[in-house]
Amino acid sequence: MEEILKRVDWQKQELLPVIVQESTTNEVLMMAYMNKEALTLSLETKTAHYFSRSKQRIWKKGESSGHTQEIESFFIDCDNDTLLIKVKQNGVACHTGRKSCFFTELESGEVNAAVEVDTQEAYGVIDTLYHTIQERKYADPETSWTAKLLHKGENTILKKVVEEAGEYCFAHKDDDEDEMVYEAADLTYHMLVALASKNISPDRIKQELARRFGMSGIAEKNSRKD
Repeated sequence: MEEILKRVDWQKQELLPVIVQESTTNEVLMMAYMNKEALTLSLETKTAHYFSRSKQRIWKKGESSGHTQEIESFFIDCDNDTLLIKVKQNGVACHTGRKSCFFTELESGEVNAAVEVDTQEAYGVIDTLYHTIQERKYADPETSWTAKLLHKGENTILKKVVEEAGEYCFAHKDDDEDEMVYEAADLTYHMLVALASKNISPDRIKQELARRFGMSGIAEKNSRKD
């Protein structure tokens, strides 16, 4: 394994760009990144593992959706710093439910592929909403509230977070359960917009909450002190 890993020029970068093709058609499905650990897991298991920059962790492709990639061959480019893998794609490659991540024409913005699979149940509403917000970064601010928020920038985004937090507090003080749920949903949405503006996946929030399990609140707060 070490001899194989040495064929990669890791001095240029810690993350290796990976182009993923369907083995039977050579259709380009996606582009992702592998670090040494992800590449090692992929070589050992022949199942695609990547390093997610937004999640800041190793992820097995299809770990939530079941849309895994069985690797049939690995290729490295002439500069030893980019990988191409050919895979058998189970299900679809894109989180949008499309076969490939490359479905939008750059110049016209035209979408050329239909959604094949409804991925909301697999990914959950929070992750689905986050990815939708990310897509709205490039939408028309005149037709998309999310695009308008992102277009106006940090001050507007953060002002809405503060407003929605305040409105939740008022609903809570009024002991109005329906309003609490409504305002909590608004607050969650605007928090996700803020996170998306910084490309921080909600998966990282889940990781932080998981880290705190088994640790008392006092111990957790003390761990932040210098």
